[in-house]
Amino acid sequence: MSKMKVGLQVYSIRDVAEKDFEGAMKAVKEMGYDGVELAGMYGIPATEIRQILDNVGLECISAHVSYGDLMSDIEGTVAAYNTVGAKFIALPYMNPEHRPTAPDFDKVLENIKKISDECKKYGIALLYHNHDFEFEKMPDGTYALDYLYKTAGLDVIKPEFDTCWVRVAGEDPVEYIKTYAGNCPVVHLKDFVGSKSENMYALIGIDKEASVTEEFRFRPVGYGVQDFPSIIKASEECGAGWVIVEQDNSYETPVLETAKMSRDYIKSIYR
Repeated sequence: MSKMKVGLQVYSIRDVAEKDFEGAMKAVKEMGYDGVELAGMYGIPATEIRQILDNVGLECISAHVSYGDLMSDIEGTVAAYNTVGAKFIALPYMNPEHRPTAPDFDKVLENIKKISDECKKYGIALLYHNHDFEFEKMPDGTYALDYLYKTAGLDVIKPEFDTCWVRVAGEDPVEYIKTYAGNCPVVHLKDFVGSKSENMYALIGIDKEASVTEEFRFRPVGYGVQDFPSIIKASEECGAGWVIVEQDNSYETPVLETAKMSRDYIKSIYR
């Protein structure tokens, strides 16, 4: 069994990365991360991003790329992330009109297939990064998330389970990973305290009207409610090659500090 590598989703340190991408990447490498998952390129050319990562010694595991950006230029967008070196492209979020519960989801499935086919030309696999809203039930009683993989096909798009949102939705991340054994190459490690609340997407910048409360708050990996020894064990046993730290909001704590806290915790339980 191959040892998994540990990466950081750059969204976790987005403000620092936007101001000084190279400096941020050097800091991430010094923390002991093996690679990064991009969430945009901050206006930096793909060739320059690749050069920075190569010079620093970080792999580009994958990239979160919006459905809209991909559909505006599938070939050019996929080619750019291939230049960066991404092995995976993940759809990070789907607007309500593009979800399995939407009337025109058949068209979305066609487009996902087009995106996946373009990715495969470069040896890139397409992933889907869930939140908790995909755990809405479809008319046949299955979750929308499972319906996506069933109808699109796991040869077209595979899970990138966000373990925080799986648990917030009321499911066990370990069991969900096991359900898709052999088909979840990248797993997101995200910790939190509290429980699901109304309009909670203000926490990730989507719902602008809601306010952050004490009901639900993100935490560095190992500082919340998640059972990460079990999650990491299941990820490894089910064939994941990477686990990715993501913390959507660090609140008053500097983002590089929380990224290091997460990495140090993982070192303490997985060597």
